[in-house]
Amino acid sequence: MALIRSRTVHPHAHFAPHARPVTTASRTHSSRRIQVSRSIPRVARATSLLAAGALAAGTLGAVAAAPASAVPADHLVINEAYLNGGSAGATYLNKFVELYNPTSSPIEVDGWTVQYRSYSSTTAFTGKIALTGTIPAGAHYLVSGNANSTNGAALPTPDAPSTIAFSGNANGGTLALTKTADTLTGDGATVVANPNVVDLLGYGVSNTSETAPVASGYSVTASVNRTDGTDTNNNSADFTSAAPTPTACGEACVPTPNPVEERTIAEIQGTGAASPYDGDTVITQGVVTAAYPTGGFNGFYLQTAGSGGAGDATPGTSDGIFVFGSAAVAKVAVGDHVELTGVVSEFGGMTEITPAAADVVVLDEPAEAVKATELALPLGDAAREALEGMLVTPKGPFTVTNNYTTNTFAELGLAVGDSPLYVPTEVAAPGAASQAVDAENATKRITLDDGSSTNYTAGGKNTPQPWIDADTTIRVGASATFVKDVVLDYRNSAWKLQPTAQLTADDANDVLPATFAGAERPQSAPEVGGDFTLAAFNVLNYFITTGEEYEATTGISCEYFVDRDGVPTTVDECVGQAGPRGAASTVQLERQEKKIVAAINALGADVVSLEEIENSVKFGKDRDAALAALTEALNEAAGAGTWAYAPSPDASALPPVAEQDFIRTAFIYKPAVVAPVGASTVLVGDPAFADAREPLAQAFQPVAGTEDDRFVAIVNHFKSKRSGTPDPDQGAGNVERVAQAHALVAFADTVKAAAGTDKVYLTGDLNSYSKEDPITVLRDAGYVDLEETYETAETYQFDGEIGSLDHVFASPAAAPDITGMGVWSINAMEPIAYEYSRYNNNATLFYDETAFRSSDHDPALVGIALEEQLTPTTVSAVATPGISPLFGPIIAAQVKPRATGTVQVLKGDTVLASQKLVLGVTVVAVPAKALKPGTHQLTVRYTGDATHAASETTVTARVLGR
Repeated sequence: MALIRSRTVHPHAHFAPHARPVTTASRTHSSRRIQVSRSIPRVARATSLLAAGALAAGTLGAVAAAPASAVPADHLVINEAYLNGGSAGATYLNKFVELYNPTSSPIEVDGWTVQYRSYSSTTAFTGKIALTGTIPAGAHYLVSGNANSTNGAALPTPDAPSTIAFSGNANGGTLALTKTADTLTGDGATVVANPNVVDLLGYGVSNTSETAPVASGYSVTASVNRTDGTDTNNNSADFTSAAPTPTACGEACVPTPNPVEERTIAEIQGTGAASPYDGDTVITQGVVTAAYPTGGFNGFYLQTAGSGGAGDATPGTSDGIFVFGSAAVAKVAVGDHVELTGVVSEFGGMTEITPAAADVVVLDEPAEAVKATELALPLGDAAREALEGMLVTPKGPFTVTNNYTTNTFAELGLAVGDSPLYVPTEVAAPGAASQAVDAENATKRITLDDGSSTNYTAGGKNTPQPWIDADTTIRVGASATFVKDVVLDYRNSAWKLQPTAQLTADDANDVLPATFAGAERPQSAPEVGGDFTLAAFNVLNYFITTGEEYEATTGISCEYFVDRDGVPTTVDECVGQAGPRGAASTVQLERQEKKIVAAINALGADVVSLEEIENSVKFGKDRDAALAALTEALNEAAGAGTWAYAPSPDASALPPVAEQDFIRTAFIYKPAVVAPVGASTVLVGDPAFADAREPLAQAFQPVAGTEDDRFVAIVNHFKSKRSGTPDPDQGAGNVERVAQAHALVAFADTVKAAAGTDKVYLTGDLNSYSKEDPITVLRDAGYVDLEETYETAETYQFDGEIGSLDHVFASPAAAPDITGMGVWSINAMEPIAYEYSRYNNNATLFYDETAFRSSDHDPALVGIALEEQLTPTTVSAVATPGISPLFGPIIAAQVKPRATGTVQVLKGDTVLASQKLVLGVTVVAVPAKALKPGTHQLTVRYTGDATHAASETTVTARVLGR
């Protein structure tokens, strides 16, 4: 049975060059930030134990003490995990994690988190839930997750609600209780050894656990339960299967409030990242500058009357603050003068006040209007903190640098200046130089939001997305011009600019804050010249084995990403992670294929190196089945015989099937332009490629050329950045990619010798940016980086920064033949909404059959010239004797066909004399003293011209004595 689920973030993360985990990183920018997802809309939390008892199987008072034989842990523990909430037959609607305090003392959990990642991940945890309050001795604390569907009873009111999707399939996952807000990362041993990890639960086949994971025992009617609060640091021993018993802490975990005091907003905000009055109840006044009764923010912004503008009466601190509460925002409108009483708190790093509705009063007396403050980036965190929650006028210019979450959360990442931000190691050497770029990027970036927490592919899927539509895109590189003031806030670990009300597709609230121009879609591939062309293109998991076919033929279940109607679109993962990685169905495969075909046929390439195409032998098919299918689809669109593919080597010349990856590299070509020379070759047996796709080489010769034009193309797909040896600047696996680069150089030497040519092109997705070590290895080996030579556009976008993972290198012998290189920017700079994998994710249907967003990588194109083909010539010569010492021999020479240039007369290697041709003939007089009397064999050489080849002959010349 297929397991279907909807996800917020979905870039094929477990196979893509980068995973895009959902995280809430530290508020400072001292470390590389990872693309974040937005938290769910918050709801006011009921804390009644009586209400909880009516909903749950147990309450705080019903907890049984641990038996005398058990030794309870001396710390807070993960006590229970229910992982299949909402599914058919589920006991409860939502998944949950229950914590338990087995100690004799209360434990404060402010700043703590429960974090989650998938069973196979070795990178950052992708879900994080903040905890608050103090858990009494012997008490429980309930953390909720998402619901798979709509089945089951409601949980007791959670102490920490969330929609994190804890996996409930056989693969399992990893849950960690931590005493930090920082995101956990690293392999299993690293995570378990992290001193901030208080407790950890690995289940299913998780690679991260205490000793061993809980292998089974969780279902729609069962949870995994800790035995009597005991923690032996062995998950498989400490947990057993039982009926779920969610127990919340409720009011018992809420601290006693401090006395109410009247404070200005500046006093409440303070001069640091957190309020000095966090947890206190305060009274304050201000003017409403923005209100969000819809969209999930459920609150409004309040700013001190008369504040803002050029002067700053409270330097170093903000005069604005967010007021949370759906009932509270219902009582106010922008411009109202308001007094309120509420509790100060920090929500995800943003200071806010939560009042009861009755404690929000609209005052009758007028207030001095708030003025917008100029926001001029670049700015560090402290300077931004001093404006948190205030009305601002952003000072440009601004450029779109991130549109990855535009289709989900209607966010647009902006960079101050005239260009997007670059991946640090795209423009600077790893280490201090790239870290300096990273720090500078942090001061330049900011996110333009839509004034809501709506996920337009989940809860808001039936609401049109406000920024883009089927005909109007916003690409990375577009300029942004602000036309209305906005509020600066901090949500989900990012500084954001919010319109003063929720932005909708029809802008019903008249709050559209910015307009966009430039970075138009390039309708044709770049002009690169040459007599033929070579391209590199990552085709984003083109699998002809669909998820549905795989399930039907193997009986193995898969999980899918689904559209807004619940129809599967792409495979998330299959049990055992051995399944396909592309389209869920034949219909979706056709959608994917049409976009790829449109891109390749319009690219203008004669040879295309492909990456991320299905290795069909892994599914019991001919290894080239997917390659043949793509070629057939290309020919259906372009005409029969337009394209052919280079067959795989014989099985005997390939690694064992078990050692091959599920994706592979390949070549397609136009037979009218080039022809393969010999069979393709795969590098076999090199340990550098034990966990990556081996290089594939194929020799080609242009149909219009000669053997001098023969070349070898080697397509590559190096190890991704999501696993392997950690590297702080170049991503995980850099050590492995360096080894692969060295192995590639040696492999190239072998295949070029076998092909009888020194002309070699190294192409593909090297998963390395331009200044990273693997690229340096190839440059140091003498290969010319054509992207650097021709200053092309970048091929990839990640985390709001652009760079090139895709490269073409030419050997020294091949480089002079290059006439140009370009990148066709049809994919990486586009919002992901236009990708086939997001088909029908929103009320707006973004999909079309054009080349745009046919992949997540842009194709690179190189123009190559043939060797000049010179007209062959013959030279004839007649010698007239010379008389020494008066004059030497006279050589009359003729070149056919008629040519220009020079004729030389040589004795051995010594040039005795030369003369230019006139109408194809010339007379060369040898100097009198150049030759002694006697008979001499002389060479008469025509040196050639721009269109005629050189030639030579010999002549016998006599020198007579007097």
